[in-house]
Amino acid sequence: MKKVLNELFEYKSLSRERAREILTKLAQGEYNNSQIAAFLTVYLMRSITVDELAGFRDAMLDLCLPVDIAEYDAIDLCGTGGDGKDTFNISTLASFIVAGAGENVAKHGNNSVSSVCGSSNVLAYFGYEFTNDINKIKRSLDEAGICFLHAPMFHPAMKNVAPIRKELGVKTFFNMLGPMVNPSFPKKQIVGVFNPEIARLYGYLYQKSDKDFVILHSLDGYDEISLTSEFKMITKNEDRILKPQDLGFNKYRQEQLTGGDSVEEAAGTFIGILEGNGTDAQKDVVIANAAMALYCYHPNKGMEAAVARAKESLESGSALKSFKKLIELSSQPA
Repeated sequence: MKKVLNELFEYKSLSRERAREILTKLAQGEYNNSQIAAFLTVYLMRSITVDELAGFRDAMLDLCLPVDIAEYDAIDLCGTGGDGKDTFNISTLASFIVAGAGENVAKHGNNSVSSVCGSSNVLAYFGYEFTNDINKIKRSLDEAGICFLHAPMFHPAMKNVAPIRKELGVKTFFNMLGPMVNPSFPKKQIVGVFNPEIARLYGYLYQKSDKDFVILHSLDGYDEISLTSEFKMITKNEDRILKPQDLGFNKYRQEQLTGGDSVEEAAGTFIGILEGNGTDAQKDVVIANAAMALYCYHPNKGMEAAVARAKESLESGSALKSFKKLIELSSQPA
């Protein structure tokens, strides 16, 4: 690792295979905590390359516990995090809206590292019991239209890294990897990224995949559609900048999207939105992101139809029903 670190400090980059090898060794405990911390912080000081990101992704997928749910054709809605905005749990809420609209979701998530409340934190608050039991996962999809894949249960090799990430408390390249390493290998995906450079890297790698995807980045720094600014949208067929008005929404202020200072506050906002008591800004933002997933599923139906379906799912209570069902099923035996 000393040789690797010296090369990286000299702004040399890793090949895809070498990146894969190093992350595999790191996950298997071959480096000490100080070496791991140094390796992680390198990528806070310089940009990651396409080959490095691809190699790290390859290693994570090699080491994961795969989830075979291909027959459900489920979509994942996952942001990189690390945008420093401390918003409420937008992509998680949008996932329940998509499920409530009748499309299957395989949501990949984790506890927060650099913000107040991650997707795993908020679901655990409501009593969700994490599982990697394939029967329970399939039952959740059958009855709630959604399953939740808590990252540590499917990436056990990362247990050496998790406490170091938590102690560092800042975004690392693992934030960039999160959406890429869903253990169910979804063929449809909405990915939010925290800066334009990561959007470019993701776009390059995803264009070479067999996925239907939408990569999102709000130009004022959010890793999702925030409706606080224009946002970038990258698919297999287009790369364009959209305004909130293009989706039929008003523009909002950043302070209208804050998630609170504790898991309890974030959870209160979360359930309030599902129960129909959110502010216009909160409801519109989750509808916008859910609509993008529904558009990814059925691009031929157009964006306006996707927005209408998302709005109906939230306002009719279907999204809330999906959420309650997922929580209920998690405590039942397989």
